[in-house]
Amino acid sequence: MRLRPLAAVVALGVALTTLSACGPSVPRADPRSAQPPVTDTDTAAPTAEVEQPTTKATPPARTGLGAPGASASPTPPAKPQGVRPTGNPAGRAAVPAEARAVDTSKPTRTVGTGTPASCTSNAVVRAVAAGGIITFDCGPDPVTIQMTATAKVRNANGPKVVLDGGGKVTLSGQGKRRILYMNTCDALQGWTTSHCNDQDHPQLTVQNLTFADGDATGQRTEGGGGGAIFVRGGRFKVVNSHFAGNRCDRTGPDLGGAAIRVLDQHNDQPVYVVNSTFTGGSCANGGALSSIGVSWVVLNSVLRDNEAVGNGANPARSGTPGGGSGGAIYCDGDKFSVRIAGTIIEGNDAKEGGGAIFFVSNNRTGTLRIESSTLRRNPSHGFETYPGIFYLGSGTPAFTSSTIR
Repeated sequence: MRLRPLAAVVALGVALTTLSACGPSVPRADPRSAQPPVTDTDTAAPTAEVEQPTTKATPPARTGLGAPGASASPTPPAKPQGVRPTGNPAGRAAVPAEARAVDTSKPTRTVGTGTPASCTSNAVVRAVAAGGIITFDCGPDPVTIQMTATAKVRNANGPKVVLDGGGKVTLSGQGKRRILYMNTCDALQGWTTSHCNDQDHPQLTVQNLTFADGDATGQRTEGGGGGAIFVRGGRFKVVNSHFAGNRCDRTGPDLGGAAIRVLDQHNDQPVYVVNSTFTGGSCANGGALSSIGVSWVVLNSVLRDNEAVGNGANPARSGTPGGGSGGAIYCDGDKFSVRIAGTIIEGNDAKEGGGAIFFVSNNRTGTLRIESSTLRRNPSHGFETYPGIFYLGSGTPAFTSSTIR
């Protein structure tokens, strides 16, 4: 039996969507065979529309990652003329200091010498391997750098690695390769501590960049996924960036993240995604973001027209390859949180569960908060607990001043 969203819309203090199980990692039972979710009955201080969850099958516990949410905050500064706009300009979620763009006025190194021809894939690969604050000098006009190899962070270099494209640089995987890779547990990139899964470096920031046509298909290290960017360990954040048309494997129950895949962050601190846009991503799970046991804070961003195209959910039903959950966001793990604020998630699609968000905390300690955000037109073709959402976590999600339908 397939779970479908309730059509009833009630005025609560917040708009709610259907929560859907998230992510790869430790597979559990097919969500279609579980118990119905709890219905939110809060009626105090109604300020937004909330679509109540239908009685749907609730999948067994899973592990997850989260996606940051939206809240009220100051208007972001205007971008310089000619810089491609990113994120949700109407988003007002406050951005904490640690989530803001890094000052790159005094770069460690620069890719390019003032012309588009000087901005090459080799130059990017060398700069990322060397670490530090990296800017681009490719001339006055927007430029696309066709990556002929994946840029890989060397774990001993940094400790900060910052890529700032100035809003005019696109790194393209040409539909052939992953664009950027960081893995503190990959000995080939340098073994720097005895606790690689929980070290505080490198600290990777990508800002004012576009990542297009990355493809991690066939890259199964650490479970695969991460068509544009794969990260394990250290710290990671994304600011003022655009991800377009990225891909990873089309089937599989335990991989995801057409744009970004994250495993492990130092001291379980969150991945920040700020004022960024994700469009046209496609993967077995997590058409934009995917993680295991990682917390996310997504602020003033847009996730639109991404898809989870796998078949058979997680764990894979008999006779299927698995996948199909988390049209935009796929989260799995034990204790983690996802906060989404000032953000628009629309037009995403999941072949199985969670057209917008698939969130499963295996030990039911994980939490999901959606604030001042809009989630709409995110079909879940298999199962969900709220419109576009499949959720298994601690209690029920917190929805504040949001529209979920």
